[in-house]
Amino acid sequence: MISQKVFSGQEPDGCRKILEDTLTNYQMTLLSYEVLSDQRDVIVQRLRAHCQEGTSPVVLTLGGTGVRPTDWVPEATKEVIDKEIPGIAEAMRAESLKKIRTAMLSRGIVGIKDKTVIINLPGSAKGIKDNCEVVLPLLDHIVQKIGYVEEKNSVI
Repeated sequence: MISQKVFSGQEPDGCRKILEDTLTNYQMTLLSYEVLSDQRDVIVQRLRAHCQEGTSPVVLTLGGTGVRPTDWVPEATKEVIDKEIPGIAEAMRAESLKKIRTAMLSRGIVGIKDKTVIINLPGSAKGIKDNCEVVLPLLDHIVQKIGYVEEKNSVI
């Protein structure tokens, strides 16, 4: 979760439980969960660290994908990834747009760093669930294609 308000304790984290429940529905396990401040360099550092550790083929980011001055997740992700997969992000936005007009403000991206796929999700509980319904059914295929061979169905 990337949110200054959650990081500083000004707001509760309403996203972790939704993410865990959604992953469980797809027989996936959340290995790690962190709350970060809205600082681009911190986000870049943590994304790089997760990809280098190689503990999971998938890293999901929550929040920081909108148009606020503090929303830097897509830019941070672009600094880290080797390849972008625009079709997945486009599909997530298209599906969300059927339900809420503000989905067109999402700037989240999806990309690959080495053998890890990074997926930017919105920071709202409903947005997380809706976007996961689009992308989670594809994860096994993506992970297989990028060559990750360790324990499958694990997400950071």
